[in-house]
This record gives sequence, structure tokens and C-alpha cells, in this order.
Amino acid sequence: MDNEKKFHGEGRRGFVKQTSLLAGGLLAMPILTKANFLSKSAPGSVIKIALIGCGGRGTGAATQALSTKENVELVAMADAFPDRLQSSYENIKEALGDKANRVNVPESNKFTGFDAYKHAIELADVVILTTPPGFRPIHFEEAVRQGKHIFMEKPVATDPAGIKRVLEAAQVAKTKKLNVVVGLQRHYQDSYRELYKRYQNGIIGDILSVQVWWNQGALWVKERKPEYTEMEYQMRNWYYFNWLCGDHIVEQHIHNIDVGNWFMGKTPVTAGGMGGRAVRTGKEYGEIFDHHAVEYRYDNGVVMNSQCRHWKDAPSKVDEEIVGTKGRILCDKAQIVDHKGKVLYQFDKKNERNPYQTEHDELFAAIAKGEYKFADAERGAQATLSAIIGRLATYSGQNIKWDVALNSGLDLQPKVYAFDAPPPVVPDASGNYAYAKPGITKYFS
Repeated sequence: MDNEKKFHGEGRRGFVKQTSLLAGGLLAMPILTKANFLSKSAPGSVIKIALIGCGGRGTGAATQALSTKENVELVAMADAFPDRLQSSYENIKEALGDKANRVNVPESNKFTGFDAYKHAIELADVVILTTPPGFRPIHFEEAVRQGKHIFMEKPVATDPAGIKRVLEAAQVAKTKKLNVVVGLQRHYQDSYRELYKRYQNGIIGDILSVQVWWNQGALWVKERKPEYTEMEYQMRNWYYFNWLCGDHIVEQHIHNIDVGNWFMGKTPVTAGGMGGRAVRTGKEYGEIFDHHAVEYRYDNGVVMNSQCRHWKDAPSKVDEEIVGTKGRILCDKAQIVDHKGKVLYQFDKKNERNPYQTEHDELFAAIAKGEYKFADAERGAQATLSAIIGRLATYSGQNIKWDVALNSGLDLQPKVYAFDAPPPVVPDASGNYAYAKPGITKYFS
């Protein structure tokens, strides 16, 4: 199957075992009798799209989906907040230019609130899931239940309990032959595909180590307004709360960690490391760290060293380096060199397509042809759990085992999704949020 990689080793075996055990619940549901694919005999059929999550990434993903060559139309939108939905609607139309007629969302198809996603999904053939990632498991489950093809952004969860929900729904998606693409776009990037192809052909030999980085400056912060409940404040400032974001090791650094897993052909079995709040210490930064350094170990002894940080005015580096017995792959340069620095391969980046567009081009081409080609959800869950165990390691100061985390039942989500309900973490009397203390914070015995 296109872009579906084979994983091996203890972590993978545990994943498969858990997936097979989990699948029973959703698999017991009746398979939808409505055809999952548009009829090949009706090439003029419109592919109807629903956008769930109308922030910047959702706006971009919808614009890319509507920019494909296929006969597509945005028919429904959903978000927790009306202002964000309307802004996204206007920005999508503006970005599409002469294709703005592909946006056909009447007011009756603009849904807001916590259950808005259910109504929007009902109206579409394909759903785009781009809310803060804490909501991804329940939205993915619903889209699968309704038999829709899916594009969902990474990460696919923020906690191990969410990973198990995604795994279960992923198995059902396969039985229903639903195409699922996850926004780990390096798998759809021409240079990475060419580098991986040459790695498979043995150009660098056996992998000795992997280095991955997502180091950059400061990011956005949303100010608290007097009219906000605590739930609304956290949802608008979602990046700084783990139930919504998972910390930046999960939300952003997942891309680089995923590349390491991809080239290794497996997932790590343990994670250990360190992290903290050296620069971002104010209450506006919620509970997340501003730096993480993790040592991931695979079952064959290979180590992946991982760094991510958000420090203003410090050097940025977002990259991966794969070191082998005969050479190394420098991913950002799209280059392969031997250990003396001789260039063995160089991809010409002038010829590279936009991978964010490519993932939608390929997904919608398959759907239009009635083909089942993409089953990214399990890989997305593997990459997400890899990042989560890194966060648990840096927060606790302990070595975290993959299988222990997966089976832990750790669930960060609120008991009730409502604007007047308490979120899982609340500030103290001074407005500060508790955050993890390495060596003190405990997750597993």
C-alpha cells in the first residue's frame, strides 16, 4: 500500500498486539452499506469536503484540498468558536481566487460548539480534521463511524488513551477501505522520498545513529480576556496546555521523530531525557516546557538523539541526520555524503513540489478514482506515541518504556466538554499553572 511502511521490533509487536485487541469494539459495529467511494462511472461527481477546526492550519489544509485538480467543494465547516469559523471561511475564499466558487458553505452548514463536528461530518465525503490535537481521537472515531475519507493533521492524540482510540478506529477504517492521510508531510515530500529510496538501496549501509532537531524561536500567545471562562481561555491559548497540545515535542517535533522512525523501520522501545522551563516561565505559557532533549533507544541498540526548544534569539535548526556505516543522510540539504564529506547524492530542490499540496493531490486523486491507497493512521499513532513517551521522560526524569506507556491508560482529557466545565488543569490563586518537575513528577511505578 502506498506510503504504508512496515515496522518491526518489540515496539511494533506491542502495537500490533494492542491494535488487534482493541479492534473488537468498533469492528462490532455494522459496516455502512453506503458505498465508500464515488462511482467510477460518474466522473463528474462532486467530492464534498467538511472542515473540522478552522484555525490557521485548517484554513491552509482546506485551501490545499480545494486547490487539487479534482471536482471538489467545501460544503460544511465546524469550530468551537464562531469568530474563528467566519475568519477561516473568508480567508479560504480569498486564497482560492478564481476557484472561490468551490466554497459552498451556507450559514446552515456552519456549525459551532463542542458537538459541531458531528453535524459537519454528516454532510461530506471527505473530512479535514485540524482542531487542536486533543480532540483528534474523538473526531477521527466519528469520521470513521460515518464512513468518511479523512485527512487529519498530526499529532493524532496527546495521551496514551487517545492513541488507543485512534488505533481502534484505524482498524475499522481499513475494513471500510477509507483513505486516511495524516499530515506528516515529509512522507509526501519529493526529496525525502528520494533520500529514503536511496537508503533502501544501501547507499549509507546500516544505520548507526539518528539525530533530529526542532529548535526555533518564540511562538504566539493568546491573551486572556475578562469574558473568557477558563475552558475558553485554554482552548484559545491551546498550545500551552497538554490536554490540547501535548507540548511542542508532540505538536511540532513529531515531524522529525517520525522521520527517524521511518528510516529505522521501527519505533523506539524506551525514551529518557531532560527538559524544563528555562525561558518561558510566565503564567501565559501554561504548563509546557520550553526545551526537551530525549535519547530514544530502538530494540537493535540504535539511539536517536532528539532536541526541541523554543528560545527567542537562539539559533534555529529543524532537520534530521541519519548516520550509517558508509555515509550519512542530511535531510534538510536533501543530500547524502560519505564519511569524508564526498557528495554521493544531491536532490535538486528547485524541482520539489509543495508537500502540503502533494498530500492532498494524491489523496483526492485516489478518492476520485475510487481507489483505496492510504492508511496513515497507524503510522501517525506510532509517531505520536513516540513523541508522547519523550514528553513523559522529560517531565518525570525517568526512562519510559513504550509498552508501559501504551498500556497505562493515562488520559489527559476533561470529563465534560463544555465552556462552563472545568478543564483538566486550572490555575492557582495567582493565575499560575502547575507544571512537571523532573525527578518529582511520577507517571508509572
